[in-house]
Amino acid sequence: MEIPVYLFTGFLEAGKTTFIQKTLEDDRFNQGESTLLLVCEEGEEDYEPANFPGRRVFVEKIEEIEALVPATLDRFCKKHACERVIVEYNGMWTLDAFYQAMPKDWMVYQEFMFADGRSFLSYYDNLRELMLDKLQSCEMLVLNRAGDELDRMEVHKRVRAANRRCDIAYEGEDGTVQYDEIPDELPFDVNAPVIDVAQEHFAAWYRDISENMEQYDGKTVHLEGYVILREDLPEQTFIFGRQVMTCCADDLTFAGVLSVWKQKASLRHREWVELTAKIALRQNKIYGRRGPVFQVLSIKPAAEPKQTIATFY
Repeated sequence: MEIPVYLFTGFLEAGKTTFIQKTLEDDRFNQGESTLLLVCEEGEEDYEPANFPGRRVFVEKIEEIEALVPATLDRFCKKHACERVIVEYNGMWTLDAFYQAMPKDWMVYQEFMFADGRSFLSYYDNLRELMLDKLQSCEMLVLNRAGDELDRMEVHKRVRAANRRCDIAYEGEDGTVQYDEIPDELPFDVNAPVIDVAQEHFAAWYRDISENMEQYDGKTVHLEGYVILREDLPEQTFIFGRQVMTCCADDLTFAGVLSVWKQKASLRHREWVELTAKIALRQNKIYGRRGPVFQVLSIKPAAEPKQTIATFY
């Protein structure tokens, strides 16, 4: 039987415990199901199981990441014959550690991240890797204590750098909640005769074509990057792209597109170029799936940019 898991992430004092407590006190969510409440960090707030309807919420704690293993989680689940699992996760642990430890019959149904609005931007800038680890897969980010001084555009930009589909909720000191309604406009016109992608927008373009390939089929694009020549590629074929940084210097990915040009022989490996190409979606063994292929219309040499690594903001 599949056991649903509701995953709550964020750092200390982010409001996870309070939210979970209120949720489990609500008989619309808690109708007496046997619930394993897995607590992976100790905050100032303690749970009050006596307030939960049905009294079938069982709190188990994991204080060290070394104890986060499938056998332990499976034992907790069997001990309480749990029908669902709620996890208050430690913000200093990577999510991969949890996914590696999940028993096979556990399935994450929902994932929420909580953060203090007063410290979100500084946490993002100083603990970016851990923040992005949580933001990349969460369905909603809830920012508590989100006052008027919080720069919501900066929050929006950082969240969108990690996750295009994450909803953002701002909860004020008075308990009122507002939702992010900033439009996600692309920094280039996908309906132009030639989609002109500036150097600083390469990462945003590559993510968009990866997520929305169909809208690029048959379109013409103009952008800058460098050439990768490989012996295993067919004649007249090369790879065009750039390195993209998601969170930090250690998290670099080469974002490349298979390209076809009759004059490939004139290109040099890792040469920076300015390219104009028509995009066709093709099944290709290099991708191992259907993906974009550049039918190159023109190439000319380009100067290596000051910032060779593309970023999202």
